[in-house]
Amino acid sequence: MTHGFSVAPWELRWDTLDLDALERTESIFALSNGHIGMRGTLEEGEPRGLPGTYLNGFYERHPLPYAEAGYGYPEDGQTVVNVTDGKIIRLLVQDEPLDMRYGRAIEHHRVLDFRSGTLRRDTVWESPTGRRVRVRSERLVSFTQRAVAAIHYEVEPLDGDIQLVLQSDLLANEPVESATKDPRVGSALDAPLVAEHGEGDGLHAVLVHQTRRSKLRVAAGMYHSFEAGDGMACEMHVEDDLARLSAAIDVPSGSRLAVTKLIGYGWSARRSVPALRAQVHAALAGARQTGWQGLLDEQRAYLDEFWANADVEIEGDAELQQAVRFGLFHVLQAGARGESRAIPAKGLTGPGYDGHSFWDSETFVLPVLTYTMPESARDALRWRHGTLDKARERAQALGLEGATFPWRSIDGAECSAYWPAGTGAFHVSADVADAVARYLAATDDEDFEREHAVEILVETARLWRSLGHHDVHGGFRIDGVTGPDEYTAVVDNNVYTNLMAQRNLREAAAACERQPSVAARLGVTDEETAAWQHAASKMVVPYDEMLGVHPQSERFTEHARWDFDATPQENYPLLLHYPYFDLYRKQVVKQADLVMAMYTRGDAFTPEQKGRNVDYYEPLTVRDSSLSACVQAVLAAEVGYLDLAYDYFAEAALTDLHDLHANVRNGLHIASLAGAWLVAVAGFGGMRDHDRALAFAPRLPSALTRLAFRLSYRGSRFAVEIDQSGASYTLLDGPSLTVRHHGEPVELTKGAAERRAIEELTPREAPGQPKGREPHRRTPKF
Repeated sequence: MTHGFSVAPWELRWDTLDLDALERTESIFALSNGHIGMRGTLEEGEPRGLPGTYLNGFYERHPLPYAEAGYGYPEDGQTVVNVTDGKIIRLLVQDEPLDMRYGRAIEHHRVLDFRSGTLRRDTVWESPTGRRVRVRSERLVSFTQRAVAAIHYEVEPLDGDIQLVLQSDLLANEPVESATKDPRVGSALDAPLVAEHGEGDGLHAVLVHQTRRSKLRVAAGMYHSFEAGDGMACEMHVEDDLARLSAAIDVPSGSRLAVTKLIGYGWSARRSVPALRAQVHAALAGARQTGWQGLLDEQRAYLDEFWANADVEIEGDAELQQAVRFGLFHVLQAGARGESRAIPAKGLTGPGYDGHSFWDSETFVLPVLTYTMPESARDALRWRHGTLDKARERAQALGLEGATFPWRSIDGAECSAYWPAGTGAFHVSADVADAVARYLAATDDEDFEREHAVEILVETARLWRSLGHHDVHGGFRIDGVTGPDEYTAVVDNNVYTNLMAQRNLREAAAACERQPSVAARLGVTDEETAAWQHAASKMVVPYDEMLGVHPQSERFTEHARWDFDATPQENYPLLLHYPYFDLYRKQVVKQADLVMAMYTRGDAFTPEQKGRNVDYYEPLTVRDSSLSACVQAVLAAEVGYLDLAYDYFAEAALTDLHDLHANVRNGLHIASLAGAWLVAVAGFGGMRDHDRALAFAPRLPSALTRLAFRLSYRGSRFAVEIDQSGASYTLLDGPSLTVRHHGEPVELTKGAAERRAIEELTPREAPGQPKGREPHRRTPKF
């Protein structure tokens, strides 16, 4: 057992009652399908850490405060709303409420099962007066019926006949408090839902509410089916914010009380109360027809297909095997059924970052989905396309052409009140374009290209032509922007931004050539595409000839270095203890920036440049962001620092299970969990997808004996298996395919495993990190 969890390959098991860990386990045990998210609170509702039930895209508006007004500042913030909670099932044993703070928990187990897609609980509880019961529950949020969640709840008396009273709730406007002043934590909302309708009859109930400012309407419904003997008395009570079914029954020794609770949700910005009621009734009717066992079977079949396409196998470190599957499971939960909604940075596991989506989605999460569940990647990109009008409006407000995608948002409008790291981070638009281009290369999805992709690529290319300019030397400059490193803001010629913009310009021109009718509809001329190509060819990429490295941005290497030796450990993250003014003028890197450019645009650097750059930036990078470790791992593996990459691999994969950033209470770090896949596939697997082709350069750290993963590419599915001496590539289904192994073409045909040797690396001593910011040296857990 480590950090409270037992190590097992296909599940996460918690075998103790630790009330102080409730907030953390509520995030870790959260269930979601990308549309509905439910934190892993106990069924009783109390004790609780941070209750939460979320619907993707459902939010409340609130004014953004400014000490001084400024032109172009976003006016409204958006915060995810904790909607009506349908998880609550209270139990009274005789007249004593089951409450884990009282009496005694003789046994208490919770299991998140990655293959069944359910959260199970098994508790033996002894009341203060000595009555014992066993409570078993299993809950799911359905991948196949996206408006539905369900709980199966059983109570067995252990000391003879007993009277049980079960109370099942729909509860709106639960009080939610935030115990931290960290600005990254979502704002707590006070009773954001206004009651519009409530009804209850027999075993079902529906509540309808509307938010005060955003005017979004939500309906929540519940239906119950019981397995019990004769004599059960039921009563439904409904008021504005509560619908409660109370059921009382005498349960004889050797028998049990069982109930299946079906929960349905619907929300809309436009639909009426009767329409949403009808939608929820329909969802519950479908779930009733399927039944509890049918929902379980559908969930298992869905996950069987997912794991057949996406599983990563690791030999040599059992804890990392568990952590990588945990991460993949939560990435799936974040993006599976969002269906033209965003993928928030926390998924639907908590209120952190106000429930906003960032560039994390396109750069870290969508690569996983693109090569394992491409339809989910397509849907996430369709959400971006659906927000183009807002992105155009934002560009216009800033005096620019094209489209400027937001730094943080729920509905596509910019919600960041801090301009240097928000509006200044124009690279987000190139990140969206990059995800579009990657998806097209991996799928050859012509319908998506015609209907969505070309327009995104064109509007973002127009942004760069408007934002940048040709200088007196003919170079194309992009000045006054912020790259991924938020400790270096509003700079000229950030290498990551410029190289991503360069790819954006080229991809837009190529897409217009492939789809001339769409280009004509968008008003694209030959002169415009020629201007894009010219700007791309003249893009300024700063290089420090004296040091032999790329400055992260123009003149970055001339700044004074941060005094890491004088920085105490308790002062990290630096943004909470030092003024941005000081951070901005020093060589200190919050998260991989130039190193990130060498991953996403590795085709723009020589191997020698990559090695020197990694050596230069490693001692400057403090990893105050969970997005950094995975990227540093990928580049460390590429340049030959395999054991350092392994340490960073563990940091990315275990960020939440070990609560490395001490903020898991507010939700999981979905991008870091996706980053663990990136380390496995792009780091140790060496996968790169430049120039619409797949290439691999696999190498394993000394601690791992085997790594295997599966990918989908242009209608084909293939497996890669790596050990210390070589790698095998096997086409599982689909048309034949050519990949590259350390530069050598490998032809894949179905049924034949192609094995290639791995050349040994010349050992190099890895660089150090800032004092006290070294990754934990990884010792494999078996």
